[in-house]
Amino acid sequence: MQLQKEAAYCSLCELRKTCSQVVFGEGNLSARLMLVGEGPGADEDRLGRPFVGRAGQLLNRILEAASIKREDVYITNVVKCRPPSNRLPFQPEVDACYPYLQSQIELIDPEVILCLGALATRTLYDKSAAITRVRGQWKEKDGRRMLATFHPAALLRDPSKKKPAWEDFKKVMAVYHNNNDKGKADE
Repeated sequence: MQLQKEAAYCSLCELRKTCSQVVFGEGNLSARLMLVGEGPGADEDRLGRPFVGRAGQLLNRILEAASIKREDVYITNVVKCRPPSNRLPFQPEVDACYPYLQSQIELIDPEVILCLGALATRTLYDKSAAITRVRGQWKEKDGRRMLATFHPAALLRDPSKKKPAWEDFKKVMAVYHNNNDKGKADE
């Protein structure tokens, strides 16, 4: 993908200077469901793949429980380079990376975007959104359905968030599997 090659040589912010590599995203380029996190962590930076550390392993288990195959979705982050010490990306870094994320969304053209965490929610769903207030609420934006939920890392830090996050995933499942069934019936 040309866009991924461009991102690999990006120098629009300071993050590229401190990370090992750009973690662009992975998955089905025709995915109906896109998951967007915040930024790569240490394991992601080392391996060049999104959501492969502890939070990614939890995400894999959630997807499996939801009967959604990881290879059928597209997974990316707001920023493509690991922030130092896994800090949240600063707004200028988000702004520098946003055109890549926007292009990924346009190219993949998912029906549903699941925002994982506060940063993804503020970046895509609503700039003033608080994850605790908007999580689990569908929003239509640019012809796509969006839903915000807690980041898997937050679930690891605070297990009391697992139940509400699962409720959010059940909403995604209902849309995802309903449309899959309809598509098969129409073929």
